[in-house]
Amino acid sequence: MEYSRAESFVGHVHRHPAQLWMRHEADPDGTLRRIEARIIIDGGAYRSTSDSVVGNAVYHAAGPYRCDSVSVEGVAVRTNNPPCGAMRGFGAVQACFGHEAQMDKLADALGMDRVEFRIHNAVRRGDPLATSGQVIDTSAPVTEILERLRRMPLPAEDLSDDPRLLPGGTGLTTSRPMVRRGVGYAVGLKNLCFSGGFDDYAEARVAITPFGVEVHTAAVEVGQGLGMACAQIARTVLGIEDVVVYYDDTSKIGSAGSTSASRQTQMTGGAVMEAARMARRIALERGGGDELDGEGVWKDGVLVTPMEDLVGRENIEYHTRFHHQQTDAPDDNGQGDIHVDFAFAAHRAVVDVDQELGLFRVVQVDTVQDVGFMINPRSVVGQIEGGTMQGIGLATLEEIVVEDGVIKNPTFTDYLLPTFLDAPPIEIEVIEEPSSFGPFGAKGVGEPPTVSSTAAVVAAIRDATGLELNRTPVRPEHVALGSR
Repeated sequence: MEYSRAESFVGHVHRHPAQLWMRHEADPDGTLRRIEARIIIDGGAYRSTSDSVVGNAVYHAAGPYRCDSVSVEGVAVRTNNPPCGAMRGFGAVQACFGHEAQMDKLADALGMDRVEFRIHNAVRRGDPLATSGQVIDTSAPVTEILERLRRMPLPAEDLSDDPRLLPGGTGLTTSRPMVRRGVGYAVGLKNLCFSGGFDDYAEARVAITPFGVEVHTAAVEVGQGLGMACAQIARTVLGIEDVVVYYDDTSKIGSAGSTSASRQTQMTGGAVMEAARMARRIALERGGGDELDGEGVWKDGVLVTPMEDLVGRENIEYHTRFHHQQTDAPDDNGQGDIHVDFAFAAHRAVVDVDQELGLFRVVQVDTVQDVGFMINPRSVVGQIEGGTMQGIGLATLEEIVVEDGVIKNPTFTDYLLPTFLDAPPIEIEVIEEPSSFGPFGAKGVGEPPTVSSTAAVVAAIRDATGLELNRTPVRPEHVALGSR
């Protein structure tokens, strides 16, 4: 079956549209005391993942903040609109847009610095998660993320009349005196791997052969660098350079689960690490030594068993099914140890706005992210850049226009995506605090960049214009002076 582009817009799932109502209360010293939220998401014509998405929106509705009194209600509805399903961020993006707008409003009402207000209320290791009561017993460097983010240098004020550096670009519609600059911050959290009592696992097989190492997995590589990470893990554990990753189907090896929920590095990577360790143990026991590399087994610096003798006629292999720590299904009040791990990220966006014409340009985005451990730094940076750009697109361009159940812009002429010219400089810093599980303490990094980047960009446009801007994407008519 082959879809046309228009059919793909109709038949493939999209991010859930959501409406949120939120109320935040705090003491005069800035301590959060009460959060109330109602969230409705539009699932479209089919159920798909709507129950999980609204669950995640509810679990993340209070954000990465401490608060003793929280009440959140979430509803997913079937409609006659096109179907919605799994999309990067999985409910946390919608929740973050709401709670970060609220944190700015409340900080302003209290006369507090917006970043300092967030730091004052930031969740820390050992704190309970506001919406489930779960104590966060893994890394939670929210305070450090925010402190490092605000220390990053802001871009210099532009004085050039180069149209490429102005809102509207080479259309020559904006002049420099009409431009106002805004700065916006947002911080979010995202649960990692499958939660809520689901038995999450991934299988992998590692084989030591006369020619090197084979890693077998049914995991799906979608460009995030999973294959490279698996090869690096096996290479590091075994000390053998020649590693090949084979993507088998499930007639040859058990499932590795879906490539979603920022889980594959921790789950499939964890399975590869466990299998490699066991294969190494078998090789050392068979070879009678204490070190292993591509030449064979060594003892006291002497090669005692060459690789061809070690492997013989049968490869040394180990197959494993890796599980993370069991989680709880939520009780009737949504409470329990529902999640196995979390990742945190914050963004600062700088945006130039020509309010007279309703044009804006994202000048720079800075971000600090909690990554656990970087197995491959280049892949981590690529994931953070890509996720941030996706968030910028959601803030400023990307919108499926539906009228009476019909998509009005089912082409890439009318559905606008960020291009290279829309991509600002993105400065990235990472915090490496080992996760509670996963290879070498690595965390999934794919979703957190999208969670907080959208909220930060819209916050910067608010800062430049003084407008409330309670929807995304922000259109020119929402900003232009003459249209209000």
